[in-house]
Amino acid sequence: MIPTPTPAPTPAPSAGQVCGQDANLDAGFLGCSGTLVPGHTRCLAHIAGSGRDAYLADLTPGADVDHRDTPFTERLLAGLRDALHDPAARGPRFGSADFRGAQFADVAQFGDAHFSARADFAGARFRCGAIFRQADFSAGADFDEAEIIGGANFDGAHIAAGAHFYGVLLSGGISFHETQFTGSTGFSDARLADGASFTGAQFSGETMFERSEFPDQASFHGAKFLSDCSFAEAQFSGEAMFDEVRFTGGTSFSRAGFASDARFHETEFLGDADFSKAHFSHGSRFHEVEFGGTANFQNMAVSGDAGFINAHFTGAARFDAARFSDAASFDHTQFAGTSHFTASQFSGVTRFSGTRFSGPTYFDDTQFTGHSSFDDAQFTGDAHFDAARFAGGASFTNNQFSGDALFPAARFSELPRFGPVVCAGTLDLSGAVFEVPVTLETAARKLDCERTRWESTATLRLRYASVDLSHAVLHFPVSLTAHPAPFVTESGTAVGERLLTGPAGVRVTSVRGVDAAHLVLTDTDLAGCLFAGAFHLDQLRLEGRCSFASTPTGLHRRFLLWPHRWSRRRTLAEEHHWRAQTAGQPATRGPLSPRGWRPGPHHPDAALTPGPEDVAALYRQLRKAFEDGKNEPGAADFYYGEMEMRRHDHAGTPAGERFLLWGYWLLSGYGLRASRALGWLLAAVAATVVLMMGLGLPDSSPHQVATGTVPAGGGRVTLTVDREDPRLTLPAGDRFTGERADKAVQVVLNSVVFRTSGQDLTTWGTYTEMVSRFTEPVLLALAVLAMRSRIKR
Repeated sequence: MIPTPTPAPTPAPSAGQVCGQDANLDAGFLGCSGTLVPGHTRCLAHIAGSGRDAYLADLTPGADVDHRDTPFTERLLAGLRDALHDPAARGPRFGSADFRGAQFADVAQFGDAHFSARADFAGARFRCGAIFRQADFSAGADFDEAEIIGGANFDGAHIAAGAHFYGVLLSGGISFHETQFTGSTGFSDARLADGASFTGAQFSGETMFERSEFPDQASFHGAKFLSDCSFAEAQFSGEAMFDEVRFTGGTSFSRAGFASDARFHETEFLGDADFSKAHFSHGSRFHEVEFGGTANFQNMAVSGDAGFINAHFTGAARFDAARFSDAASFDHTQFAGTSHFTASQFSGVTRFSGTRFSGPTYFDDTQFTGHSSFDDAQFTGDAHFDAARFAGGASFTNNQFSGDALFPAARFSELPRFGPVVCAGTLDLSGAVFEVPVTLETAARKLDCERTRWESTATLRLRYASVDLSHAVLHFPVSLTAHPAPFVTESGTAVGERLLTGPAGVRVTSVRGVDAAHLVLTDTDLAGCLFAGAFHLDQLRLEGRCSFASTPTGLHRRFLLWPHRWSRRRTLAEEHHWRAQTAGQPATRGPLSPRGWRPGPHHPDAALTPGPEDVAALYRQLRKAFEDGKNEPGAADFYYGEMEMRRHDHAGTPAGERFLLWGYWLLSGYGLRASRALGWLLAAVAATVVLMMGLGLPDSSPHQVATGTVPAGGGRVTLTVDREDPRLTLPAGDRFTGERADKAVQVVLNSVVFRTSGQDLTTWGTYTEMVSRFTEPVLLALAVLAMRSRIKR
């Protein structure tokens, strides 16, 4: 705030220097207090006619005059003006002019006057107005505590070296049209009634209107303030017009009061502008205003409509704790620096449509009671809406956030649609509350919905986003969908996505602590999603093409010796984290290699990494979600994952059961790997064929031998038929021939498929066939089961 200098008090003339005309000592009246004319015993008003004429005749243009407390009539003042008339200046020319306390009964005519030394009218009384049109005050002018009744005109005047109007009381209107104030100017504590006009005036030095009162219209249209200016605590009861005013230095309207319209159209504030705690009772209009420095509107109160349309804030804009009782419009306004609206209150319709925020923006704890619109607004810096309250309708359509858009703990009481918006950083809705059904459309690098509360249905259509739903509260169904194409506004305008690059898919990173019974995920990437700690995962709905992490690719060596490949399947992030932790995999930064397991957020802390028992439970619940969705291949992968975790669970799975699981895994991949079961089947068939060739097939088919006795005299013949035991006596080299191989294959296939071969076998062959008839059909059944699990829907 610019300090207000205290005007010097007017010294009272001593008793021997005053006129004393009409004195009545008995009544206590000392008479006229006018200053004596030099060489005379009376003031100019009461000096004898001849003495006055002689005094005036001796005056020359530029002479000093001292007529303090002297009463002037129109005729007397005209005589003084004529005596000082300078033809070259086309008006009276005063030297030092002292009219302190003078009384002007008629219109005080000082038009075209020139004051080459300081002109002092402090405490003067103008009963019928004063005219100083085109007057020139070369050494300054003092009107401190003067009283002007009937108006005053200073149009075109020039006041150099300071103009003091402190405490002046004026009625009837005052005009300073195109007046030039070269030095400091002070109107502090002045009262300018019946209208005050400073249109086109120029103030070159410091200017102070602190605590001034404008009971009627005040116009500063086109005025120029070339230095600091203060209207602190000024009161404007009538219309205040500051259209096209130029404030070059710092400007203060702190605690100013505007009871009627306040207009600042196309005004320029090149320095700091302070409107803190200002009060606008009938609205304010700052259309197309330029703020070159810091604009301070903290704790401002506006009872009518507030307009900042097309305004431009080059420096910081502070509207902290401002109160807007009615409509507030910031349409197409530009905020080049930091903008603060912390703890502000917007009770009416609020518009920031098309607004440009180039620096950080703060709407923390702001309350929007009426409808608020941020359509087409652009935020280059981070936008903070922490704990903001949107009690009325709110609209965020076609917004562009180059940084983060932060809405933590915000509350939306009426928001049918949020978006479409584009955010290059994080759209933070953590802790936010949505009380009504909402459709959220956003293309963002990250969407943080941790502890977000959805008190009604919600549809989230997303692009590019990495979504965190940790501990979100879902009272009604919430659908999260990857939108396949760029968004389009209701008017058909395509929303640009130049702020974002890379794949447009949506990745869900966590549903920990979420009641998944109300959650629907469609076409999302769940490769890095954390499910541990979620509830009712068996009721989670997975629709469309939801993808999960895969097992590592490439050839690996177990115990540095045994080469193997991981079978391809869908896996949970928790399994990746556990396997990376148990394998001693180092924590990695940057892009992850597809050849390794993905370390978890707490890697390598085993206490914070879910164990096999926990992961098996997750697989079990999500398997049911796949089954309910008629996705048998997906359910098969999660069954495989569950079995894997049970096989590695030394704490919750008994040793015998783990042994069976190892066998089940080794033979057929838990009945899900047809190639493994077929491989074992082929190996078993081959082994059986080899055993049959080497041990099972006899040299030749055994012959039947009939024996009996023929009676001599004839009669009935009784024969006994015996069968030779199959024997294998061939040398080892003769056992493996093509003929025997063909016969062995026929025997094995007949025994496996048709359950009997009808071939005579050796004892070894018989036992081999018995084992083959049990194991190989089992392996065949496992292969068929695995193929069925892959093609069933």
